[in-house]
Amino acid sequence: MTRGIRAAGAYAPASRVPAAAFEDAWGRFDAPGVESTAVPDADEDALTMAVEAARRALSAADAAGSDLASVAFATTTPPLAEEDLTPRLGSYLDAPDDATTRMYGGHTRAGVDALLDALDRNGPALVVAADCPVGEPDDRREHAAGAGAAAFLVGADAPATVEASASVSAPRPGTRFRRAGSTALEGLDVGTYGREAFVEPVEAAVDALEGVHADGDDGRRGSGGVTYDAAAVQAPDGKRPYRTGLDAEAVAAVETVSELGDTAAASVPLGLARAFEAGHERTVAVAWGSGAGVTAALVTGSAPVETSLSADRTLDYPAYLRRRGDVVGTSPDGGAAHVPVPTWRRSLEQRHRHVAGRCPECGHVAFPPAGACPDCAALVAFRPVEPARTGTVEAATTIGRGGAPPEFADQQAKQGAFGVAIVTFDAGEGAVSLPIQVVGEAEVADRVRAVPRRIYVEEGVPRYGLKAVPVGQ
Repeated sequence: MTRGIRAAGAYAPASRVPAAAFEDAWGRFDAPGVESTAVPDADEDALTMAVEAARRALSAADAAGSDLASVAFATTTPPLAEEDLTPRLGSYLDAPDDATTRMYGGHTRAGVDALLDALDRNGPALVVAADCPVGEPDDRREHAAGAGAAAFLVGADAPATVEASASVSAPRPGTRFRRAGSTALEGLDVGTYGREAFVEPVEAAVDALEGVHADGDDGRRGSGGVTYDAAAVQAPDGKRPYRTGLDAEAVAAVETVSELGDTAAASVPLGLARAFEAGHERTVAVAWGSGAGVTAALVTGSAPVETSLSADRTLDYPAYLRRRGDVVGTSPDGGAAHVPVPTWRRSLEQRHRHVAGRCPECGHVAFPPAGACPDCAALVAFRPVEPARTGTVEAATTIGRGGAPPEFADQQAKQGAFGVAIVTFDAGEGAVSLPIQVVGEAEVADRVRAVPRRIYVEEGVPRYGLKAVPVGQ
């Protein structure tokens, strides 16, 4: 049986800051070829974006997280510098506790490396790449910095396969790096040195695919004799991919940097997802990592894909700085409703997937599924039931600054007032009504969907759960 890519999913935050906003603020914009960049909400990060992309990949394949044999997560911007994030990712997806898990990071080719490694595993494998790099405000890397995630379900009898792959490396230090303890990207910007550190290994990796041809194929031909009709290339900006000798039309056909910005380890995976969406049958995927090394692969065929890459909010530059956390004050001390990590952990099924329980005596659906049945008062062992992720608002209000516990002060400083609603979600033959924070605006009778978000950070540990966004956002 041929093992390859069964389905793909892609996600990007809905907020955009246009290049013109940087030009107005700085008198220049130093990210050529970038028209706008995707900006995460105050409660979004690489993990929440990974969940969004992963859910779409599973949906595109009509598969369930409980079927997964392995989960891999690639990012250069983890919310914690040291912690295995795959258990949290798996919890959101209901992956088995004994699924093999792997983290990839440290360089921008991590997403493609994780995908190729998954081809050598057994059983259904999920690979997710998500990133949201940042730089100093006046640095070209910050001007290009975007956000996004892509996920691939790998398994047998796949419609898209990797026909060949190759890797090359040559020491080119200093072109793109992040110091220990820092969140900001840097680079030495030494004239042609930086350009050569990108172009030369990319061209060498594509050349290493030489000898792979498609009989009767009329696709474009690269320098190494590989034929392709789309090229998903690492894009630290919108200019660098076009310097590599790859066909410009093939690069332009699937690039995302012009609208999303530099998405680091997710850059090439997002391009590959867009190639599937467009129905391209031969895509060369070329991931570059500073240092410098390149992984190249030729993907043949096209897999089903679900994407959410469109924008619905435009930010001006001050709002962008607030969202990034560059112009907010410190959070107040004290007053928080402290929930110890062990207590929080015991309710992760409810927080990550809204898992409720059905009473075996009367059939009532209870949330949380603990204690006596709220309908018949019987002390029972509830049968797990997972509510739908789309529901209807029953009641709603808005909490302005100063009206929420201190743990939400950082979110309010970055993004302003937020809504809170009671939402009814279908749960099998019953329904549950839950309090939930709303991202955006929602009124009574509006339809909303539950999405993964960071709730707050306490004791240095991000606490994740579900929030609601209006359907269509």
